[in-house]
Amino acid sequence: MDLASIVGLLLATVLVLAGMFGQGNIMMFIDPFSMLIVFGGTIGGVILSYSFKQLKNAVAAMKIVFSDKDNEASGIISILVSFAEKARREGLLALEEEVYELDDDFLKKGVQLIVDGTDPQLVKSIMETELNFLEERHSINKGVFDKGAELSPAFGMIGTLIGLIGMLANLDDPGSLGAGMSVALITTLYGSMMANMIFIPVAEKLRIKSEEEILSKEVMIEGILSIQAGENPRIVEEKLKAFLSPSSRSGISAEEEAGEY
Repeated sequence: MDLASIVGLLLATVLVLAGMFGQGNIMMFIDPFSMLIVFGGTIGGVILSYSFKQLKNAVAAMKIVFSDKDNEASGIISILVSFAEKARREGLLALEEEVYELDDDFLKKGVQLIVDGTDPQLVKSIMETELNFLEERHSINKGVFDKGAELSPAFGMIGTLIGLIGMLANLDDPGSLGAGMSVALITTLYGSMMANMIFIPVAEKLRIKSEEEILSKEVMIEGILSIQAGENPRIVEEKLKAFLSPSSRSGISAEEEAGEY
């Protein structure tokens, strides 16, 4: 599990609830009709914006937010350099036995293509096309939550306006004005909470996770093409390390000194 996502969600929830309890009566922050306007309106707007298939994929993508799946490109580089060493010693066909041990389908496909003797330009075209569609799917998943972040405050304001209209319609009863204003503002609260505690953080985490995965896939493509070209493993390593930040590069050097390669 991604500890940062869990801690962030729990911390935001606990502190907001603590602030509500600090007002003395938590029940004054609960209004079913305000919930219907904000939650129902936001969900309806998101459903209207996307197909059910896209929505299903976006909901499934939420598990990525709480997953600690390693997409670090540094680990991929270690695998690719070991493949380059083996291919240089024994030939590309020797990598076929490695294919069955790979967990990553993208890397598995790339290695299988070069083992099968596919033209380098075709290998690059196939893998880049798959990467482009992967990036598009990720963009749609993030877009679903971006849309929720856009709509929830708007429906909160709609609920507030509805509440104000109802309050102004009862101006002849001054005693109800305070309660009416309170209910009118609750919808704005709900909209802001949905946007800032759920939709915006989830969309941002999906963006970060997507960038990490895309970078690792770009490293795979470059590494696979370098292996197919028969480049020296050290050259392959230096070429792939160019994708990483300086701190990540030094980490790979430390692994090498420890005898990983």
